[in-house]
Amino acid sequence: MLEIRNLSKYYRNTAAVKNVSFTVRPGEVTGYLGPNGSGKSTTVKMITGLLEPSGGQVLLDGRDIREDMIGFRRRLGYVPEEAILYSYLSGLEYLQLTGRLRGLPEGVVTRRANDLLEAFSLAPHRHGAIASYSKGMKQRVLISAALMHDPDVLILDEPLSGMDVTTAQLFKHLLDELAGQGKMILYISHVLEVVEKVCARVIVIHQGQIKADGSVEQLRGLMHLPSLVEIFSELIEERDLKAAAHDIATAIRG
Repeated sequence: MLEIRNLSKYYRNTAAVKNVSFTVRPGEVTGYLGPNGSGKSTTVKMITGLLEPSGGQVLLDGRDIREDMIGFRRRLGYVPEEAILYSYLSGLEYLQLTGRLRGLPEGVVTRRANDLLEAFSLAPHRHGAIASYSKGMKQRVLISAALMHDPDVLILDEPLSGMDVTTAQLFKHLLDELAGQGKMILYISHVLEVVEKVCARVIVIHQGQIKADGSVEQLRGLMHLPSLVEIFSELIEERDLKAAAHDIATAIRG
């Protein structure tokens, strides 16, 4: 189990994240939602070890990840929000590099890289430079790289960015398969319709603090609202969006 316990990050006296606690269980896809500036990215950077927390802990199977960060990263697959890749490499070369850095045997590296490229419909482009890839193709390479070493923990930050409808559907089925294998999956997104379909549990963060944590069904029952979109709006929005839209339309005519 991945456990986030009282995690906080302060910049001077301002809290970007304050006492955030939740768990990601094996076999479960947990959604982590919040508007821009809510603390999502800061939380993710602390969980992945890219940012030192001001307080709190991240534990994997009861052990603080900072006690063995290298061991933790061996078990972690991470898809960042921005597709930053070595653009001069081909898709195949990038996955081979990833596999070798992970210490996989050479035969496994080549086989697994080619299998992933085939599965994500990238095989015809395997020898082309990543610089020539579309945004969606780069995203598929990122996801493939995160899966190369068969990680126990997957942290996916806006993983469907730039993807076409078919690949997005494939990815949703893939999440089901990976959860079925017992993997711990944290899915960060602002696309509420997707989260509602793929996540067993949903955590909502706003202004650095958790506002809700439960299944979509539980949140519906608590708030008596039919969809995650409406629940999210009720929890997060502090102004009348219809009135705001009217103000914008009025402003451009003034």
